[in-house]
Amino acid sequence: MAANTPQDDDIDDSSAPLIEHLAELRTRIIWSLVAFIAAMVLCYTVWNPIYNFLTRPICSALEDRSQECGLILLKLQEGFFVAIRISLLGGFVLAFPVIAYQMWRFVAPGLYRNEKRAFLPFLIASPVMFFLGAAFAYYIILPMAYAFFLGFQQGPLQLPDDPAGVAEGATNMAAIVFQGSVDEYLSLTTKFILAFGLSFQLPVLLTLMGRAGLVSAAGLASARRYAVLAILVLAALATPPDVISQVVLFTVVYGLYEVSIQLVRRIEKRREAELRAQGLWVEDEP
Repeated sequence: MAANTPQDDDIDDSSAPLIEHLAELRTRIIWSLVAFIAAMVLCYTVWNPIYNFLTRPICSALEDRSQECGLILLKLQEGFFVAIRISLLGGFVLAFPVIAYQMWRFVAPGLYRNEKRAFLPFLIASPVMFFLGAAFAYYIILPMAYAFFLGFQQGPLQLPDDPAGVAEGATNMAAIVFQGSVDEYLSLTTKFILAFGLSFQLPVLLTLMGRAGLVSAAGLASARRYAVLAILVLAALATPPDVISQVVLFTVVYGLYEVSIQLVRRIEKRREAELRAQGLWVEDEP
């Protein structure tokens, strides 16, 4: 029987921590999935109130035009898949704190105490900024966007078989009346909400990168022209061809970029002050 070589012993010793980390990762993923499935099932039981909440922007825009609010099902199974989509979205939102906590439990043992103190605020700020972006889209952007889209209607806004009949003074023109699909409306609404929610992650991401030394305030400031171009492309892709929404999204994201520069600059000044106090600061050569 061959004896173990020193290399074999090194391999055995190094494989044990890897197996433990993989087992820990599996445990965290299982708990995250359990939380997501439980939250999804809960949202499925109350998908109607969630649907009513998501349709408030379009109903308000239609009410301003004295139109009845209603969406239609184009396919027989569309209602079921709408409920599933709402359940998936709501389940992820409800389960996100648990998922974030499981992520924290996985990475925390490998961090020093000062690294934990530095990382924890970003873990808390991320969902807060996402909800701020989602609320901004829901309460400000969606009403403007839907008012813009509904402005392309032309009368008569009543359908020919409506009890009220054709509107008085109507000419023989081809009417354009909104009869929205439930699935299409929810796709558009969630696209807006996710786009703004993710865009509001920009300060968290750049500040975290600045904390890790991956970016600097001077580097971000010098890249403004490229940032403007990237944000313009993002605004064009994330929002439909609505100029007002695109301008608002660009303004908000670029403002967050400038805020990120200031946050990274504050981190750099604080790091410099700490190093100077420890006598470890080295001045850059001119």
